[in-house]
Amino acid sequence: MNDLKGGFSKTILFVISIFLFSCSKKTDQANFEIEVDTQNLVHEIQPNMYGVFFEDINSAADGGIYAELVKNRSFEFEDPWMGWKHLPEAETRFNTQNELTLVSDVQNNPTNKRFLRIDKRKDEDTFGLQNEGFSGMGIKKSGKYDFSFFAKLNSGKIEVKASLVDSLGNSIGSTVLQVNSNTWTKYEGVIEANETVKNAKLNVTFKGLGKLDVDFISLFPQDTWKGRKGGLRKDLVQLLADMKPGFVRFPGGCIVEGRTLDERYQWKKTLGNPENRETLINRWNIEFKHRPAPDYFQTFGLGFYEYFQLSEDLNAEPLPILSCGLACQFNTSETVPMEELDLYIDDALDLIEFANGSITSKWGKIRSEMGHPEPFNLKYIGVGNEQWGNEYFERYAEFSKAIRAKYPEIKIVSGTGPSDSGELFDMAEKALIDLKPDIVDEHYYKDPKWFLGNATRYDNYDRNRYKIFAGEYAAQSVATVSPDNKNNLECALAEAAFMTGLERNADVVYLASYAPLFAHVDRWQWTPDLIWFDNLSSFGTANYYVQKLFSEFKGTHTLNIKMNGENITGQNGIYASSSLDKKTNEVIVKLVNAGDHTADISINFKGVSGNKTGEITSLSNEDKLAYNTITKPELIVPVEKKIDLTEGGAKIVMEPNSFKVLRFKN
Repeated sequence: MNDLKGGFSKTILFVISIFLFSCSKKTDQANFEIEVDTQNLVHEIQPNMYGVFFEDINSAADGGIYAELVKNRSFEFEDPWMGWKHLPEAETRFNTQNELTLVSDVQNNPTNKRFLRIDKRKDEDTFGLQNEGFSGMGIKKSGKYDFSFFAKLNSGKIEVKASLVDSLGNSIGSTVLQVNSNTWTKYEGVIEANETVKNAKLNVTFKGLGKLDVDFISLFPQDTWKGRKGGLRKDLVQLLADMKPGFVRFPGGCIVEGRTLDERYQWKKTLGNPENRETLINRWNIEFKHRPAPDYFQTFGLGFYEYFQLSEDLNAEPLPILSCGLACQFNTSETVPMEELDLYIDDALDLIEFANGSITSKWGKIRSEMGHPEPFNLKYIGVGNEQWGNEYFERYAEFSKAIRAKYPEIKIVSGTGPSDSGELFDMAEKALIDLKPDIVDEHYYKDPKWFLGNATRYDNYDRNRYKIFAGEYAAQSVATVSPDNKNNLECALAEAAFMTGLERNADVVYLASYAPLFAHVDRWQWTPDLIWFDNLSSFGTANYYVQKLFSEFKGTHTLNIKMNGENITGQNGIYASSSLDKKTNEVIVKLVNAGDHTADISINFKGVSGNKTGEITSLSNEDKLAYNTITKPELIVPVEKKIDLTEGGAKIVMEPNSFKVLRFKN
């Protein structure tokens, strides 16, 4: 009897457990019905809505997209020997046989006054220098590298040997050049590497007897973007090109402002031959105690001409940002007096002439002499970066008046400061309504919850006010400026959810870009970042693929997409936007499931009939905290497959933690 009773109890418990499991499974899966109206266009989407924000932080320029491999190539860093080591190891300035000293002569080159003076009194070939590169030099087997330097032979006969060496000091390729001119001359050779080395170094040694001056020692891969000599790193630009960005904002960011006005970004100093561009400390050099970067300087080999050229290569609108005469307010807040503001305003007017002026104009002629006689067709210009307060607004007003008077066709970008809300933001909104900028730059560095909750941020925005540039945003997995932030899927999905709101309100939001763009895995100051790289390879984050999919499949006009007659803005963790591309007659639907449940979604496309085949691209992972790394760069990548539509409808299974883009031709 007791056995029967026990067996019965077990049976009851088993049935109850099955029932509870069944109930739990039902709560883990939900059904949704969505309607997309393909017959009525709602808002025009700006053709350049989604772009990229470039700032020289995290070694994005020198040591990054600018392919120069030599650090401190003209000895102009604050510590002129930074990046260099004497060969042999012992300090050569105590050597009585041969001397290698640093000379400072402003008459030789006013912008880069330092150079090396070599006095060879003993004929041995191990005497010279070694450059460490940017945490080493990424060298590829069979790759060809352009080595160059400027030199003046004062007496005797000396040859210069450049050798790439691995971590053990073994040569993996070299070239020898004979110096034979007693005036400053550029010498060039090619090194072909016989091994792939991630952290190679460059040895430059001098053989023979005599006295020699040397400057601007440089090494570039020949395999650059578009094969340009002294150009950009190919893989990094390709990642940008794959995004199909609508604009390139440059050169930042706080780097525009500088910690002081003397350290602000001055675009005119970035023109001309690279050897004549003046080196400047990078404002991120000592900004963060958790990631000090004492060797972070700007050589401006990547200057404004190259930024414009890059924008043109990417078929993207250039969007330069200029100093408004106010240094970074997180640092010194140094302010130029209003009566001295004309110099800064002239910089803005001259930049427009540089970009768009005829070759007979002063600055248009300089552009032409640099190799681009055709105008760059600049349409936007930003005044100030992340400034706030009356000191900004009164300066912006003067810029606006001057630019509109001379170039009324140029759209001016202003800003609301560093925050998305609060006293400074409210103050900016009031002031900017009167100042009437064309576009206002807003920044959002918040946790994922904020992004999910702000998908409706612009739903009730005053349509008669200025337009919005979501100029810097990135979900922070830990906290803003935390070195522990990760580019995980949770953050990427939160950004995707937020972006459905940007897209739904395309009549208000004209431009949008994630920030920062690049980060070297060994040389970063700020995280998260869109694209990571080391000396040899690079990869896109989950956030990168979200940005890429929005940009690649944005459409030309928004469509109404509803669930129970309402915009889809987070009901049960689901977010959505829809658009039509009139150029291709393609209907596009973007769906985000930010929840931990599976969602079965039935979509009815109003105005679509018959059976069709489309494509659906999915970005997902079971672990929302997963993220791509340099060793696992494809942990979270888009997967594309065909999808069938039946009688104007589609059924989609949205896995937990997923983003999907559906598209088909109507």
